[in-house]
Amino acid sequence: MCKRIIGVGVSLIIALALFCTSCASRKDIVYLQPDSVELNASYSINAPKLQPGDILAISVTADDVRATQPFNQISSYQGTGGSIQAANPFIPTYTIDSNGEIDFPKLGKIKLTGKTRVEALDMIRDEVSKYIVNPGVSVTVRNFRVTVLGEVSRPGTFPIDNDRITILEALGLAGDLTIYGKRQDILVVREQNGKKKEYRLDLTKRETFNSPAYYLSQNDVVYVEPNGARIQTSRYTQTTSVFVSVVGLIITVISVLTR
Repeated sequence: MCKRIIGVGVSLIIALALFCTSCASRKDIVYLQPDSVELNASYSINAPKLQPGDILAISVTADDVRATQPFNQISSYQGTGGSIQAANPFIPTYTIDSNGEIDFPKLGKIKLTGKTRVEALDMIRDEVSKYIVNPGVSVTVRNFRVTVLGEVSRPGTFPIDNDRITILEALGLAGDLTIYGKRQDILVVREQNGKKKEYRLDLTKRETFNSPAYYLSQNDVVYVEPNGARIQTSRYTQTTSVFVSVVGLIITVISVLTR
């Protein structure tokens, strides 16, 4: 009789454990599953646009270093020696103001908001070309970063060396989704023209490649929601431990009384 009661108790515990876990099928986990969706997205269409608050590092180069000095701020630590500047160039930074402009030496106010980094580079080079023959211009977005939160292995904010990063690369930086991450509903929060905009991506489908949020923009936030298994686990973890303790106590008492 005692063994029978203990067996029933163990069965209850096992049943509860099975209840608190859920099985995921292949279609719930595998990324970018084959389908007939036509892929038509391109980086040139979805390249990040410059926004107010962006910090740009801009340098101008030419065969004659002296010709570039009006366009390049010089660090107080460098003095005025052209050879020192050439060996250890100081790249000045410019913050796009609320009007979408930067105040660039010699050229004055330049409106860059809404342009891609490459478009801004071409625009500045065209203006500098009025003063220098065949100038070289470099433009880098210094504050380009993305944040990945939720069910990933290493959530955090990641600085990006260039302005070209995909949602898959960002998740890779965060160590990929955990087994509890909901792959069918990845949220990307983006600020455009001072307003927040949300995108939803299904990583199990190839149509993700066509999303405007496949290529991330500066300061994008990627959030991976927990799937049903994680929600059930968090919901029943405490109650399960209490239940198991109670069942164990009951089994112990019964076994003692029935000896």
